[in-house]
Amino acid sequence: MWTSGRMSNVKNLLGLGISLYFWGLMDLTTTVLSGSARPLTEGQEDNLSAKLHQRMKRSWVWNQFFVLEEYTGTDPLYVGKLHSDMDRGDGSIKYILSGEGAGIVFTIDDTTGDIHAIQRLDREERSQYTLRAQALDRRTGRPMEPESEFIIKIQDINDNEPKFLDGPYVASVPEMSPVGTSVIQVTATDADDPTYGNSARVVYSILQGQPYFSVDSRTGLIRTALMNMDREAKEYYEVIIQAKDMGGQLGGLAGTTTVNITLSDVNDNPPRFPQKHYQMSVLESAPISSTVGRVVAKDLDEGINAEMKYSLVDGDGLDVFDINTDPNYQVGIITVRKPLSFESKKSYTLKVEGANPHLEMRFLNLGPFRDTTTVHISVEDVDEPPVFEPSFYFVEVPEDVEIGTTIQIISAKDPDVTNNSIRYSIDRSSDPGRFFYVDITSGALMTARPLDREDVSWHNITVLAVELNNPSQVGSVSVMVKVLDVNDNAPEFARFYEAFVCENAKAGQLIQTVSAIDRDDPQEGQHFYYSLAPEAANNPNFTLRDNQDNTAWILTRRSGFRQHEQNTFYLPILISDNGRPVLSSTGTLTVHVCSCDDDGMVMSCNAEAYVLPVSLSRGALIAILACIFVLLVLVLLILSMRRQRKQPYIIDEEENIHENIVRYDDEGGGEEDTEAFDIAAMWNPREAQLVVKNRQDMLPEIESLSRYVPQACVMDNNVHNYVLAKLYEADMDLWAPPFDSLQTYMFEGNGSVAESLSSLQSVTTDSDQSYDYLTDWGPRFKKLAEMYGATDSSGALW
Repeated sequence: MWTSGRMSNVKNLLGLGISLYFWGLMDLTTTVLSGSARPLTEGQEDNLSAKLHQRMKRSWVWNQFFVLEEYTGTDPLYVGKLHSDMDRGDGSIKYILSGEGAGIVFTIDDTTGDIHAIQRLDREERSQYTLRAQALDRRTGRPMEPESEFIIKIQDINDNEPKFLDGPYVASVPEMSPVGTSVIQVTATDADDPTYGNSARVVYSILQGQPYFSVDSRTGLIRTALMNMDREAKEYYEVIIQAKDMGGQLGGLAGTTTVNITLSDVNDNPPRFPQKHYQMSVLESAPISSTVGRVVAKDLDEGINAEMKYSLVDGDGLDVFDINTDPNYQVGIITVRKPLSFESKKSYTLKVEGANPHLEMRFLNLGPFRDTTTVHISVEDVDEPPVFEPSFYFVEVPEDVEIGTTIQIISAKDPDVTNNSIRYSIDRSSDPGRFFYVDITSGALMTARPLDREDVSWHNITVLAVELNNPSQVGSVSVMVKVLDVNDNAPEFARFYEAFVCENAKAGQLIQTVSAIDRDDPQEGQHFYYSLAPEAANNPNFTLRDNQDNTAWILTRRSGFRQHEQNTFYLPILISDNGRPVLSSTGTLTVHVCSCDDDGMVMSCNAEAYVLPVSLSRGALIAILACIFVLLVLVLLILSMRRQRKQPYIIDEEENIHENIVRYDDEGGGEEDTEAFDIAAMWNPREAQLVVKNRQDMLPEIESLSRYVPQACVMDNNVHNYVLAKLYEADMDLWAPPFDSLQTYMFEGNGSVAESLSSLQSVTTDSDQSYDYLTDWGPRFKKLAEMYGATDSSGALW
């Protein structure tokens, strides 16, 4: 039997005591193999592997081995001893070791069975090794006893200090927090065995950071230890935490980490203006929204707690100035709200307030969180350009105004105290046509050229005013001049009118509607009057009717117009407007006499168009056209007959040409595939006859790859043989093309002892079925019988 050796590290008293403790807890299972110890014979060795699957008694003393880690000696570390009761000490037994670390970490003396560790062991890397030992006959190499498995466990020592895997830490806590406020929890891990002694029992303590912070010795939770910690006094703290194993006892290993703690800001400081009075100045010419100056209130807080809101709360310039808050720099910007005038008011006084918009209720007793300051603003005088009164002019003038007429007096003055003299002029870019002129001293605006509303109805000119003593000071004003309409344009035809009258026209027939336009735009609207000119008032051919809607009709006065008598008439028409004075003009309507059909459609307005040549009569023309028509009909008939002719096809009776339609994925060929296989024969294979049909199909391009099938196979009662017979029939017919066809057959095989294998007739119950009948079906069902049939459980399957 096997016997484990004693513990090796007798030098380590602690390890020895613990080893003795584990020895007492081990289950020492000792069984004795019956019979004398002798080498195995060949018969016994052959039966050994078969008997290994049977439960047998072992002649081993089963133990676990324990060895301390981190051995530092120079000699191999003795682990234990393995011994078999068949070993008589004569060296005939050879011990071998296999498994985890065998030969690399652990070695065994093959004669004595002593096990040594040849490498340094570290429990944190591996806590145990599983090995297998076997005793062999040194002479024959045959196993004396079955192989057995044992475990070598590595015992822990305190060789690892606690480590803060997540350090260094960064944390923050609000300033002015009460004592005991949680900041952060630190955690140290010890790689030693937590189930063995106090090697992994960690205790926390604070080495640096007192009296501001404390740490829980068991959990590592850091809390505030001092009240009223002010961020403005000290913002950053570096705290060093120590974690020590062995419960903090002397001799334990320790590790440290750094915790950087920042006091976050709270709104505990009210804003304050560093100065109570501000003096500012602004030019009276400063534009709207221009900056006058800036004020700032200091706040020791930061971020949202230092945000400011500035406002004007009092003063005599609340409607003249405004203040805005710069969100980036938290300053108040004073701007101009209305135009300033040194001559009207020379100074202003404002009271500005700065306040925190975000307050915390628990610090209201430290307030008030607002402050005020006074701002004095002086308005400085500047040399300003002349100012027009009013600031905009609108003038209406008729277009027939005489040149040199004064249409408006432009007035400007110097707003300064000096009241310098003013000189006027027109900005020529606003009056490129030079229609106007302004008097240089009086500012009288006059016309310089005739005005025409129909050309330019509006004039937008700019009048300039310049100080006599300082020409750089220039003021300007816009003058809008609207040119009023007068009746100075006579009406005229809207377009050129040209009318046509048929020779067969009747008296009173409408031949033209005319309309007129007038460039003038009278206030009461335009109205035109139409009449024939005095020289044509009594003409016998045409008359005019005024429709009183700014249009007029031209009508025939008689009938019987003839081209050969007169083919063109010119009718003067007088057009008058309703203006004052009344203006009129004469327009001419051209009337052509034309030949028309019965429907009044114009055919020709040329007198010579209907004069036929003397040498060619109308009957001759009709004869020529008839001949041309007959020739066209003959040509079309000949072309039609040629298209209907067909070449006769040469048909060779010996040549059978037809179309072969091959269909794929056809599950049941039916009547469409009668040449491939005879489906009817599949219902009863006994009726299948080997009848080779000579099919008149195309010569196949490739030869069949099917092997020869004897003719006798056709008469077999087997579907497989029947298909092979049909395949042979197709291969023997050299004129049959290869067919790809998928056929579905209902015949399952006639005369089979298994009858139908269809799943439609299977048992549908959930009860267990007996498959013993499979063994009665013959050798072809042997595999199924092995898979589903019952086997004798008393014997081994392999």
